[in-house]
Amino acid sequence: MIRIAVIDDHELIRHGLEYLLHRHEDLKVVLRGSSVGDLRGFDAGYDVLILDLYLAEDRPCLAAVKELAAVTRVLIVSASGRPADVLAAIRGGANGYVTKDAPSELIVAAVRTVATGGFYLSAGLADILQSELDDTTRPPAGDGGGEDAEARPRLSAREEETLSYIAQGFTHAQVGRRMGVSKATVDTYVERIRAKLQVGNKAELTRAALNRLERRDRP
Repeated sequence: MIRIAVIDDHELIRHGLEYLLHRHEDLKVVLRGSSVGDLRGFDAGYDVLILDLYLAEDRPCLAAVKELAAVTRVLIVSASGRPADVLAAIRGGANGYVTKDAPSELIVAAVRTVATGGFYLSAGLADILQSELDDTTRPPAGDGGGEDAEARPRLSAREEETLSYIAQGFTHAQVGRRMGVSKATVDTYVERIRAKLQVGNKAELTRAALNRLERRDRP
């Protein structure tokens, strides 16, 4: 049984998510709340926290994402699909991001993936990351290298391409098909990337890709 906490400032969304998830025998909503404060004092525990990114405010609750991601697995389910919000939430530690207009089966898949230690990004958001991560090997305009470029671990073009796909949530087999190589080759690329960037799981690889993107595009 996967135990789920839902924090969203809209009552209709809270009830809708509970109704959706309770249709599956392995999923159970154990807590519903309108703010992060509703999590305090809840001792029964949960496996996944579904969190709205905007809680009765006009700015994303990124501080809460970072704090909660340190102690539990966080799945963002938000109306916002803005690239800045997606990138910031993932960099803050979120284990997945799905927009509220996603099909119900994708939300269920995201919950299960995040609960079992995976990383989930819906297809539309993967497209956003693709556009943001394309050509990660190119230097910024007018960049002759500089201190920041020298500080970044150097990845080969194929390793950069692999990292871009991993950041979008593709499996190693799916990456291999897109790159025209075997899964074993992708496994090798990923091991090299992890060693160079000193990261472990898929979520950390994704955040590493976003950090490289941010440094590349920094004025």
